Amino acid sequence: MSIKTFTIIMLSTLVISCINSKVKKVDTINKYLAIETYTGKKLEVYTTAKNTKLRLTKTGEYTFKKQTQPLETDIAVFVNPKKTFQKFLGIGGAITDASSEVFYKLNKKQQNILLQSLFGKEGIGYNIIRTSIHSSDFGLGSHTYIEEGDAELKTFSIKKDKEKRIPFIKRAIDLIKDDLVFYASPWSPPAFMKTNNNMLRGGKLLPKYRQAWANYYAKFIKAYEAEGIPVWGLTLQNEPMAVQRWESCIYTAEEERDFLKNYLGPTLEKEGLGDKNIVVWDHNRDLISHRANTIFEDPEASKYAWGIGFHWYETWTGGLPKYDNLKNIKESFPSKNILFTEGCQEGFNPKKLHYWPNAERYGNSMINDFNSGVVGWTDWNILLDEKGGPNHVQNFCFSPIHANTKTGELIYTPTYYFIGHFSKFVKPGALRVSTTTSRSVLESTTFKNKNGKTVTVVMNKTDKNIAYKLVVGNSEILLDIEPHAIQSLLY
Repeated sequence: MSIKTFTIIMLSTLVISCINSKVKKVDTINKYLAIETYTGKKLEVYTTAKNTKLRLTKTGEYTFKKQTQPLETDIAVFVNPKKTFQKFLGIGGAITDASSEVFYKLNKKQQNILLQSLFGKEGIGYNIIRTSIHSSDFGLGSHTYIEEGDAELKTFSIKKDKEKRIPFIKRAIDLIKDDLVFYASPWSPPAFMKTNNNMLRGGKLLPKYRQAWANYYAKFIKAYEAEGIPVWGLTLQNEPMAVQRWESCIYTAEEERDFLKNYLGPTLEKEGLGDKNIVVWDHNRDLISHRANTIFEDPEASKYAWGIGFHWYETWTGGLPKYDNLKNIKESFPSKNILFTEGCQEGFNPKKLHYWPNAERYGNSMINDFNSGVVGWTDWNILLDEKGGPNHVQNFCFSPIHANTKTGELIYTPTYYFIGHFSKFVKPGALRVSTTTSRSVLESTTFKNKNGKTVTVVMNKTDKNIAYKLVVGNSEILLDIEPHAIQSLLY
């Protein structure tokens, strides 16, 4: 082969290589642009609005257009699909003794309707269930799983739970099937294990019963799993800084840390339950940073903690919810998860079953909690009666659905629909997507499901109809939202 021929072959090879390289680059660029280009694609709107009949109702289909430069006068929701954050665990509520009592006062038809409404595909698709380890205030009275004084737990039995609570839970699980998250929380150890010898009104766990109490958790998990209920995890103590007139127990941050690392964590591992997820704190946003700092900064305690749970009742004081505390934890301890473990509207009043601000409180919390890094959201009782109970210390409250036990009627509050704007459309495994608004009159969050479907939730708490732009990547749609409304945008 001549030098001239060799040179021609090499130059030809180089040219072809360059062309292929450019083609690949073009393909890569096109693929990259396709991620953010929604122009020409459809969007569906589902709306719930005050003073209308709209309840998770499909209210329109729209088509994305090429995005234009937003103006300062525009009200807009900006979604950047290239920026994603935490993975979504799910949404659900608590099946308490109270919920179970009410459920079994319904006829079979209403029971099935209730189950489908909460856990079915045609309902709002709950996949999280919380329950109590023995009793809480929401039930007909206090009880434990052992005879008083039995520190060796020889009499341990969940017989009472098998009467109503466990059958109810099983029927819900049958509808969830995939992505079930079932976890439990103790309100108080048995009376003899506490400093005040009482399950109610606070008190602390006596040091000599720490191992017995850790064994109690393990027995609970094994007993429930023997009934065919897979236990995802547990919280260490419900509201550990609240002395309540109902079942309660106090742990300082250091006491909870030490119980976790010296007793509960090692005990679950020893019992072959090391895969269970332990959630600490399980109280309000106000003191959550101190609890996180104390437990997560201790390597021996931290290794047992999946994450931290919280409630919303710090708003009793009239202040604004401390969402910044959640963001701080996510920034400080990025490997730890944050889970909303309880919230309800307090102070039951039968005249306020359809009181709209109750639902808007849920919408505000869910949007801002998720935007702060929260992976899952658990409401309190999934069902209560016409009096907001039963509750053995008269601590009555609202739930998303109430049942009139005299007539058998199911009452769907606005809260049910507001929760549904998230739980019905956002699926476990979804990733939260960067979302901001140009005006505080709108609140919004976005998730992208594993199937590629994106869900943006938008809430308007004002008295006015608001026209706004949804800007996704380099595409936009002009939309409007009714006064005191929430929307789910699917695209």
